[in-house]
Amino acid sequence: MKAVEDITIQLRPDDNVAVLKSTLKAGAELAFQGQRVVCRQTIPAGHKIALSSLDQGEALIKYGQKIGFAKTTIQRGDHVHTQNVAMEDFGRDYQFCVDYEPVKFVPESDQQTFQGFERADGKAGTRNYITVISSVNCSASVSKYVAERFRTPEFQREYSNVDGVIAVTHKSGCSLLPSEPLAMLQRVLAGMARHPNVGGYVMIGLGCEVNQISHLIRDQGLDQASPGGVPPVYLNIQAEGGVRKTTEAGVEAVQKILGRVNGHQRTSQPVSKLILAMNCGGSDGNSGITANPALGYASDQLIRQGATSVLAETTEIYGAEHLLTRRAVSEAVGQKLIDLIHWWEDHVKLHNASIDNNPSYGNKEGGLTTICEKSLGAIAKAGQSPLSEVYRYAEPIVAKGLCFMDTPGNDPVSMTGLVSGGCNIGTFTTGRGSVYGCKPSPCIKIATNTPLYNWMEEDMDINAGTILEREETVEQVGQRIFDKILAVASGKRTKSELAGMGDEEFSPWQIGPVL
Repeated sequence: MKAVEDITIQLRPDDNVAVLKSTLKAGAELAFQGQRVVCRQTIPAGHKIALSSLDQGEALIKYGQKIGFAKTTIQRGDHVHTQNVAMEDFGRDYQFCVDYEPVKFVPESDQQTFQGFERADGKAGTRNYITVISSVNCSASVSKYVAERFRTPEFQREYSNVDGVIAVTHKSGCSLLPSEPLAMLQRVLAGMARHPNVGGYVMIGLGCEVNQISHLIRDQGLDQASPGGVPPVYLNIQAEGGVRKTTEAGVEAVQKILGRVNGHQRTSQPVSKLILAMNCGGSDGNSGITANPALGYASDQLIRQGATSVLAETTEIYGAEHLLTRRAVSEAVGQKLIDLIHWWEDHVKLHNASIDNNPSYGNKEGGLTTICEKSLGAIAKAGQSPLSEVYRYAEPIVAKGLCFMDTPGNDPVSMTGLVSGGCNIGTFTTGRGSVYGCKPSPCIKIATNTPLYNWMEEDMDINAGTILEREETVEQVGQRIFDKILAVASGKRTKSELAGMGDEEFSPWQIGPVL
């Protein structure tokens, strides 16, 4: 009879469930606190086993927090999952700032650097792209035609300091309400224009759309040179005389700025100029045990060096938001987060849905049962640093330390907001096997378990499954993530970049009706 701790992980002493490291067959016997636990059904790896019996309505505890309630009687040894667990409303004590502790910064003499592209606005790029930005879906094809002309081996040899010419396209830009839906799109596009990983850009519109380029320039202050110091070029298909003429004008505009952008070279930059996007997708029961807390450790190390890390996916901190408000730098910052939670509660009600619908099919297959369980694991990416600021979707990120951005849980939409906000490097944890990429920012993929890493090694940058196997600690894997962040920021290619991912994942959040 094996001890519970040999094949499961009980995250806190008072947890009444444990997560299986490997599949456990029905009838298997475990020793737990001097008593015998008999597995009553075959339970897959990453799923939960009951360590004690629970009456209907009794709370399920994991991470030392409530993750749901027994909707039937649960016997010790039962498989704890969607068939016997329900979500109910329960109070959370936000206790603003009670756990706040200031960041213990690394002495300036010990702070590290990376090799990045210094920009005119004082920021630093981890990549050096030229972007062709569509103001509206109607100019998306032309933007792609322009970018495709520069995808040749000759281009790569001649312009070795340019990471590529990419088309930033989307499915919006017209028939929008002239309020937050339009303002949100404008923030996104302006964020891509002024992104530190962009050495220069060309913007292309149709001419009759709601999202007029002239209004975008006026409202978002795009009348200045790009961060790379290159004056932008704005084109209009109707004014240029059609698709072919605009394509040729776009190609000519890119050719004119290529030399200047290629003149940018990597130089030593302080780690404090990194803005890290943190996302998770295709999560499983191991996410909150391995990859997410390891990423949280790496995030804390970056913040100690004066950098910024940004957590997102508001629907995936739901039920765990009180852990962030407790370490907010001020009540005002904590309240911003709670206001977002309330907005989402009202938003899903408009569509006759609930936030607990968030765990996807793959999440549940991987062992996640409720949104609270998913959120408690997801929030581990935030490490232990104080919450310094809360941002709207795609709002420019200027604060240092741990920040939060309001985004949906949908991966491309969430990462688009983070990158548009200024994140110059991204991290993405996955237990089921997401292959996400996000140009112009490189994205580091972190696998939560070794079988996934071995099966999809061509797509995974780091294996955090070694934590489950007790080969490494959370801190050791976190240090590997930190080292990888600096290496990628200095030019090392991620697996998604090597696979060519990242051109199709740009996806601005559309919240309003289409008129």
